[in-house]
Amino acid sequence: MTATLLLDAGLGVLGLSLLVAVYRVLRGPTDADRGLAVDYGFVVVVGLVALLALRLGSTAMLDLVVVATLVGFLTTVAVARLVWASS
Repeated sequence: MTATLLLDAGLGVLGLSLLVAVYRVLRGPTDADRGLAVDYGFVVVVGLVALLALRLGSTAMLDLVVVATLVGFLTTVAVARLVWASS
């Protein structure tokens, strides 16, 4: 029961963190801030999926987490190159 409670608490904390990321995307003063917030939001979503996979006991979702992490890394590199080129 304590593991389930901790996983549920972690899901709640990551949910609140995702709201903070959405706020930063909407109110970010620069494009670099917005890009960083989108990347952070993606990492939070990957964390949510990982915790949900643990909560449900699904190993297939963990494969999705690995693929999403690789895609997120490539996206971060692409956004960094765009920001670097525009400055």
